[in-house]
Amino acid sequence: MFNNSFNLGVSISALLVCIVNLIYTFIERRTDKTQNRIFISMICILIVNSISGMITGIYGDNPGESGYIYQVFQVSKYAYFVTHTALCPLFFYYVCCLSFVSNKMKSMKAKLIFMPFFITEILAVTNPLTHYVWSYKDGEGFHREWGEFLIYIAALIYYILSFVILGRTWKVISGKRKAALVFFFALVGVGVFLQLIKKDFKVEVLAEAVGFTGVLIAVENEDDRIDFGMGFYNRAALRLDIGSCLRNRRDLHIIIMYIHNYDLIDRIVGDEDTNIIADILSDYLKSITKRYNIYVPDKDKIVMTFYSDVYSDADRIAERIAERFDETWIYKDYTVQFNVSVILADLPDQITSTSELFYMIENPVPADNEKKVLKGEDLQFIMRRRAVESALSRGFTENSYEVYYQPTYHINRRLHGAEALIRMHDGQLGNLYPDEFIPVAEQCGLIDDIDDFVLEEVCRFVSTGIPQKCGIDNINVNLSVIQCMRPHFVERINEIVERYNVEKSFINFEITETIAANDYEILSGTIQRLKEEGFLFSMDDYGTGYSNVSAIFSLNLDVIKIDKSLLWGAEKSELGMVILENTIRMICQMKKKILVEGVETLEQIRLLEKLGVDFLQGYYFSKPIPKDDFIKHIEKASAAVR
Repeated sequence: MFNNSFNLGVSISALLVCIVNLIYTFIERRTDKTQNRIFISMICILIVNSISGMITGIYGDNPGESGYIYQVFQVSKYAYFVTHTALCPLFFYYVCCLSFVSNKMKSMKAKLIFMPFFITEILAVTNPLTHYVWSYKDGEGFHREWGEFLIYIAALIYYILSFVILGRTWKVISGKRKAALVFFFALVGVGVFLQLIKKDFKVEVLAEAVGFTGVLIAVENEDDRIDFGMGFYNRAALRLDIGSCLRNRRDLHIIIMYIHNYDLIDRIVGDEDTNIIADILSDYLKSITKRYNIYVPDKDKIVMTFYSDVYSDADRIAERIAERFDETWIYKDYTVQFNVSVILADLPDQITSTSELFYMIENPVPADNEKKVLKGEDLQFIMRRRAVESALSRGFTENSYEVYYQPTYHINRRLHGAEALIRMHDGQLGNLYPDEFIPVAEQCGLIDDIDDFVLEEVCRFVSTGIPQKCGIDNINVNLSVIQCMRPHFVERINEIVERYNVEKSFINFEITETIAANDYEILSGTIQRLKEEGFLFSMDDYGTGYSNVSAIFSLNLDVIKIDKSLLWGAEKSELGMVILENTIRMICQMKKKILVEGVETLEQIRLLEKLGVDFLQGYYFSKPIPKDDFIKHIEKASAAVR
């Protein structure tokens, strides 16, 4: 039905497809992983099979019984069966590598899985002596023997086993890989079936070649897994790979590196063509482990995986990494010093899910911890953070939140206003302070609710008329940049304040210098809209960030709050005094009101009087106190004035 010319064309097509796949694989330089090498081996097998098919297409299955052509025919058939017998077992092992179960192939039980391959391969290799797989009979040409059917049965076994392995890890395989592997299984199945029922319809190798093209495009091509700016695997790849390891109970040592000063280094040495990890750290990281064991889930975090059955000295590796980061790095004309924390954790002993791993990655690590490597009991801070998250979640239902007030005074020590500060009293953890729970609230998405709670409590208090009666000019409410970026933020603020019929000029929103430095363009529009409504704005903690001064003062702020560190520094050194004096002089020249935080002594007040500031805040007057105590405080201060 199908002549030799047709089969020759099919074989040439298969050969061309395989050669293109092989060339593309080397161009992309995807040759270092075990799965890459197996893929290349399978493509080479198909190239041999295609050449064998071409010889059959040229000379047919009955080229005579002697001479050069006969010898070529015999060699080509021998090469075909010896190599093709290994194709399905190799594909099975390829799937095992993709699914992170290849390490299990080392056990005695797993080795039994390859017995069908060993048996059929021996049949193929010894066929010139036994003729159990195929034979060449007088007058009949090429003839299949019972051994070939054993080869097909063995291939079917590995075909099914591959499906079983994929089924077990189906949930942790990307959609693109799923589609490619299903395409391969379907196409190869059709090709084998057609060639079995129509012996002269030799399309099996072409079907396999085209199927492997799909695998090349979707599996071997890892564009969706690689961060090209970094040159390493990305967040999605880490999630899938760790999920596969957990699914198949693959033990791992995981080293996480947190670069605390990434942004600072990037500002100093970086430009649009520079990537710190790729340009400075890449060679060092690849000297520790293979490229495919390195992940960059965030720009300032690096994750390295070490299989327990391969690496037994993960502790020492982590220590060496920490020691190297204690030293400086030379990049172009710069000497770079990284501030890095290193965590070592084991999977599945300490990390039992991908969510736990990413929780650990995203969890802020103290930049000033004394230990070079955090491991074992050192990771208790993560448990503490989880406990804080739980406390935040139940805080509103258990009435754990409370607003404290710290009064502010005019320079003449007359009552001016107050700053509203959130506090938390959890039934299980006790008293929690903003420095601990606010960063957690920002990350877990509860900061909006907390900010709204503070504003509502302040408005409820102001609506009683007590602050106005005691001479309070306004109350400061801290504003998070996350809240500012919320849709309809201005409308929400107006709705809360107007609900309590509070004069908008009585609310003074505070933003931090760091926030303004990073997002002042976004904030500028929000601030302008709220100021048009009548609200006031202050810059909090001025002097602690790295902001652009002109950018800060373009925000049309009413008050600049100088951080306590500048005041305390002025008492300690002449340089500190120069910094404080010049800071105050500059703000005065820009015609902004000045409030100084951290006032604790009468001497500090006298110094600030000379320097010409407007308002004071600190423990000299009062620490932050609950509302009832604050009412007593301002009533007493008001009575003293009268």
